[in-house]
Amino acid sequence: MKYIRKLAKALLAVLLVAVLTVGGYVLYLQLNYYRIDDNTTLAINPSAGHTLTAGQAYTAITYNIGFGAYSSDYSFFMDEGAMIGEKITSGKYGKGIDKYSVAKNTEGSIALTEEQNADFILLQEVDEKADRSYGIDQVALFKEQFPAYSSTFAKNFHSAFLALPLHDMHGAVQAGLLTLSKYQIDSSIRKSLPVDESFITKFFDLDRCLNITRHKVDNGKELVLINAHLSAYDEGGKIRKQQFDLLNNIILDEYNRGNYVIVGGDYNHALAGSKTMYPTLQEIPAWVAELSEDSLNKHARVAIPSNLSEVPTCRSCNVPYQKGLNYTVTVDGFIVTDNVEATARNIDADFQYSDHNPVILEFKLK
Repeated sequence: MKYIRKLAKALLAVLLVAVLTVGGYVLYLQLNYYRIDDNTTLAINPSAGHTLTAGQAYTAITYNIGFGAYSSDYSFFMDEGAMIGEKITSGKYGKGIDKYSVAKNTEGSIALTEEQNADFILLQEVDEKADRSYGIDQVALFKEQFPAYSSTFAKNFHSAFLALPLHDMHGAVQAGLLTLSKYQIDSSIRKSLPVDESFITKFFDLDRCLNITRHKVDNGKELVLINAHLSAYDEGGKIRKQQFDLLNNIILDEYNRGNYVIVGGDYNHALAGSKTMYPTLQEIPAWVAELSEDSLNKHARVAIPSNLSEVPTCRSCNVPYQKGLNYTVTVDGFIVTDNVEATARNIDADFQYSDHNPVILEFKLK
């Protein structure tokens, strides 16, 4: 009986320590949680860029670099998926495999971007300071590689230390949306997007936003360039709808002012019917939603890539990448207003440096 009492006390002590540890950690997350103010003016790194010319051809690229982690052998702990007819599995890692791998992928993404020689560069999941990318300042590396470009950076992930998964903790993160331009950026704001602010989810989701930059055109109008990264994990689609409603309102308001609008980024929605377009041995993941025809106002459209049926832009990450095995879809690209003449093409990097492929846009302002 004495032994049972001692065991009971020991178990109670262990339980108490566990409760205090978890409670203390949740308190730590709560004390460190905040949302960045809406319509925050962003600092601009200036360049000697010029005014845009209506009727002239320009190019833009959008690329989610996946914080330099997603080499072909990488899987991510938050991503779930299943082979056809089999049970759901999750990915392995919470941060990059190692610092060498992250550095190599970051350098590869920079080189791939540089090859396109685009006038405008819109990047997502770019780490400024993060445990998950071993402290590699990807924002600085991109800016150093494109010194003639004007640039602006909007944070959309500023988390306290995330202790998940326990075997490979994600850590603390400062990351966001980086926009670079050969032409002078006249102004830039960080526009907050609706997010899931439920008690636990808010600690692990991004502080979603848009990076909105303005560029003068020689006819007195403006090009409003929007760098976007919308929500992925949103059961029921409530938050996604709110985000698209806000984006739509911004696009329509600027169009009605006579401006040109181009949105580039990762929408986390299957674009142009690509949800079931590509060969795969996997089930369609639960997070995949489709961008419906009525999601955009009548003056905006997706610039459908000329090679859409051959090249996807996003792969499943619950398992390492093998072409034809992983589920793939096009979720990255450009939305343009009807006063912008535009053609697009998905760049086939075969997910070498990221779980996303870039998209290039050629356009003229009518």
